[in-house]
Amino acid sequence: MVNTGIPKNCTTSPSSFTETPSLTINHEAALDLDSSNAFEGPEKLLEVWFSPSPHNLENCSQPDGLKAVPAEVWKSMLDLVNCKVLSIVESEGIDAYLLSESSMFVFPHKLILKTCGTTTLLCGLPRILEIASIFGGYARSTDPPARGIAIAAAPYRVFYSRKNFLFPDRQHGPHRSWRDEVRSLDKLFLGGSAYMIGKMNGEHWYLYLTEPNTMLTPPASPCHSDSPTETETRVLSLPTAIRGIKQTSMCEAEDETLEVLMTDLDGENAQQFYLENASAVAESQYRGTRSASDDFVDVFSNTSSDNGEFGSDEEAYPEELTTEGHALGTVVSDFCGLSDVYPKSKYPGSRIDAYLFTPCGFSANAVVPAPEGETGTHYFTVHVTPEPNCSYASFETNVPALQEGRDTADIVSNVVDIFKPGRFSVTLFEAKSNSEEKKNDATDIDALFEIKALERKALRRSARMDAIKGYRRVDRIVHELDGYDLVFRYYERYDWKGGTPRIGERGF
Repeated sequence: MVNTGIPKNCTTSPSSFTETPSLTINHEAALDLDSSNAFEGPEKLLEVWFSPSPHNLENCSQPDGLKAVPAEVWKSMLDLVNCKVLSIVESEGIDAYLLSESSMFVFPHKLILKTCGTTTLLCGLPRILEIASIFGGYARSTDPPARGIAIAAAPYRVFYSRKNFLFPDRQHGPHRSWRDEVRSLDKLFLGGSAYMIGKMNGEHWYLYLTEPNTMLTPPASPCHSDSPTETETRVLSLPTAIRGIKQTSMCEAEDETLEVLMTDLDGENAQQFYLENASAVAESQYRGTRSASDDFVDVFSNTSSDNGEFGSDEEAYPEELTTEGHALGTVVSDFCGLSDVYPKSKYPGSRIDAYLFTPCGFSANAVVPAPEGETGTHYFTVHVTPEPNCSYASFETNVPALQEGRDTADIVSNVVDIFKPGRFSVTLFEAKSNSEEKKNDATDIDALFEIKALERKALRRSARMDAIKGYRRVDRIVHELDGYDLVFRYYERYDWKGGTPRIGERGF
């Protein structure tokens, strides 16, 4: 077993860390952009909610909801997606699955699945609906969808999103185009909405979402076509209000998700995510530790190389520090600065599960319990494709901004400094403050002053996001949703000379 560097009691009770046998995942790409071996870094991201809150599971007979589903059942679903489980970190609020192509997070009330490469994520969605009913205890829908599922739970709501692909012609199944993905989702759900955010001929981001209390698409009758009316994709490139889409419950009012999607990584920084470089770093650290240990001489010890025993200089170098796996993943997460994004000094219960691939490539999940005095368990996840012809890195978290005094701009700056991308985009789903509601109810001067102070604070935060050091903010697109704000920003490094963006996929 590979030494992961993560203690067995790494998570809050109940806790465990399990690891599948080491897999050799070759993420090596050729030297030119058109090579058929280039790796598709940008991920497909699916979020399926079966209840608005983990504390009061609606229509669910299982107290732990989706967390009660055995790992082997999830693995069977992931076979349909074409990825494997590398390791699992279990905690009281979240089970974090590190995958051969990205990550999965299981909460009692929702599942987040993020996969890269040519995985077929949406092929696993019907099975997720089935698993939620059979193993997760969620009520069986009286109208199963038309895709041959005998049993399915109707989700509370569904989100599917992704950045434009770099190599769209290499995708499989329903992922050959955004239009095909929308059709696939429409076959399962009624009332979905589809959006493209950003420039059609530039960096952009796709989003499909359903309304709360999602209804499944019923089987077609013999007199009608088996294909539902296709949802039209709206192109959003200016501040826009989207009404009636995302209404917030009490739990959702605390919900926010930050994604930083980076391309054209700095070549020197990208070297940190190659096995050869990581092995050299690990060896240097190991030899340094051994040297410091050897400075202490035990005069009572009669163990030495002279009497036939191994001295410390002759101890075998750990094999796990020369091959892909969790051990080198831990070395990289510490050395590159990832461990400092949510440092243990402020988040003492946080744990990172990292994996380094052969000959390059890196993935990490982290479970981040709230600091003392706060509630909830959160996550972040990082995935890196460092090859120069298709370099890409992503960072995603739902750790609330302003915890421990750090705002979104601090986190983004910290992450960007690790990779130094030529370009990156930031998407932020954030529950609105209740200042508008307070404004309507305000009847005294003190309440109005409080509202104005909150609004000024929000403006300062926005201004800080527009001034990430070393970068020029090119686009800022704000979408107002009921109870939520969606903000999309796109940046380019001031000294970037790499030419036009690698769009790959233009529009839909």
